Amino acid sequence: MRIIFIRHGMTAGNLEKRYIGLTDEPLCQAGEEALKAVEYPSADVVICSPMKRCTASAEIIYPGISPVLIPSLRECSFGEFEGKNYKELSGDLRYQQWIDSGGEGAFPGGELPEDFRRRCCQGFIEAAESFSEYGSLAFVVHGGTIMSVLSRYAVPHRDYFQWHCENGRGYVCCWDGEKITDTESL
Repeated sequence: MRIIFIRHGMTAGNLEKRYIGLTDEPLCQAGEEALKAVEYPSADVVICSPMKRCTASAEIIYPGISPVLIPSLRECSFGEFEGKNYKELSGDLRYQQWIDSGGEGAFPGGELPEDFRRRCCQGFIEAAESFSEYGSLAFVVHGGTIMSVLSRYAVPHRDYFQWHCENGRGYVCCWDGEKITDTESL
């Protein structure tokens, strides 16, 4: 099965490099325009995080296809870091501890990165199994969701942060029910 992973379009928070996890922020105008300027691969089924930035992106990229919303594909809860950027957090000892952990430490008042990654992978498997009779699935989700799934299932293996992609970009790959192969950047 062909899998298309697309990170949602840009939001105002993305422009300001803010941690936008559970904040249900819409696309900004620049984000909408950038999505309209790209020709994306076709898909039989569109799967989304229920966040506004993902559903709006899916409507632009795949007009006429109603997305299937899967709550477990939503972005990580950044807890007390939510809505802030690295400049605003630079004097916060907890933020420095999180940076020193290589992004593996807990977000104060938020989600453990390990729990977030596990949740995203479960959502991916749920969707892939539910729509296994189709030839192609497009996932319009968050960058962290894409990085979680690919760092777990892609062959050859790459670490989580090595799967980062910009807004409106992503990957096209193949899923055989156990692993992801033939991954190409969008």
